[in-house]
Amino acid sequence: MKYNPISVSELNGYIKNKIASDEVLANVLVKGEISNFKHHYTGHMYFTLKDDKSLIKCIMFKTYTANLNFIPKDGMSVMVLGTVSVFERDGVYQIYCKAMQEDGMGSLYTAYEELKKKLEQEGLFQKEHKKRIPSMPKVIGVLTSNTGSVIRDIINVSTRRNPNVYIRLLPVPVQGEGAAVKIADAIRTMNEKKLADVLILARGGGSLEDLWPFNEEIVARAIYTSEIPIISAVGHETDFSISDFVADLRAPTPSAAAELAVPNIADVKLKLDNYQYQLKNTLKKKTEVMRLRYEKCMTRRVFKEPFQDINEKYIQLDNVVKRIATITTSCLHDKRINAIQLISKLDALSPLKTLTRGYSIIQKNGKVIKSVRELKKQDEITLQLTDGKRNARIIE
Repeated sequence: MKYNPISVSELNGYIKNKIASDEVLANVLVKGEISNFKHHYTGHMYFTLKDDKSLIKCIMFKTYTANLNFIPKDGMSVMVLGTVSVFERDGVYQIYCKAMQEDGMGSLYTAYEELKKKLEQEGLFQKEHKKRIPSMPKVIGVLTSNTGSVIRDIINVSTRRNPNVYIRLLPVPVQGEGAAVKIADAIRTMNEKKLADVLILARGGGSLEDLWPFNEEIVARAIYTSEIPIISAVGHETDFSISDFVADLRAPTPSAAAELAVPNIADVKLKLDNYQYQLKNTLKKKTEVMRLRYEKCMTRRVFKEPFQDINEKYIQLDNVVKRIATITTSCLHDKRINAIQLISKLDALSPLKTLTRGYSIIQKNGKVIKSVRELKKQDEITLQLTDGKRNARIIE
């Protein structure tokens, strides 16, 4: 039997017509969990509807999204009403949604919210626990798959910004069972062996279940206890994982993480040149100010006639000495007159003065004799006269 071949387009068109003729597929109500949700800038929504065994692609055009009373998210359980049809170009069938209704949150999303709330209450997200990313790291540690575009993008961006930086890759699985444990172990290994100055935890975009290893508690705890600063770059810019909240810094993409971790050497050189230029200008201005200050100082009289002030002080000192001499002389003169007056008074009262008039003082054993009753025969006495002393003896 001879077959005439048909084109791929004809086959897809045939399948599309077959599906379009099915009344059940023309208007179906399907329940499932949203995954890999994308809200396009045109207003259209693209996502996958899944259960625990299977999945189907869905699209909801802007015409119908305007009627939604909620914002769809990954992990959300919904019911969609629409038509199953074939997109001929890609040869895939999908649901063209006309309406969507919430049907509770999916199990993964619920677990995500519960863990996020728990860790937030424990303080793992607080800013005071965030470590500063080093400004000039020498070794960049990367935890991601050793295949794919993520590591290539990080290497390209890093080496372009600074050819001297060293990239140390520790390959880890970024999705699937057991990936979280291996990621946590890799973080601890990097810390124990001090293999890097900063770590980049990265993977490309994906659905909530694809990113799930980065939403597990064991990874969050490993990031929190890491002594090496960690930049989290998981998924696309709109994707937020638990590791993003715990990490010291979040980057929207792996390439952006490399830009945050590695300084642009050209910018550093330019900054150094600016600092050097500013320093030269500052020194030049400072020198000019000091020169003007010096010139101004040298115009002062103290520098032109340095001994003038000293001579003036000498004159002041001479005047003070003269005043002291005058005061001293005056005081001595007054004191001398006063002393003469006192001596005159004292002299007038002195017993020696009486001796000049013919009187004498009789002493016995150094004691002045005032009565004859104090003397007896043969006593030795001393006679004090005006011009000296003489010894004598009592005869009668």
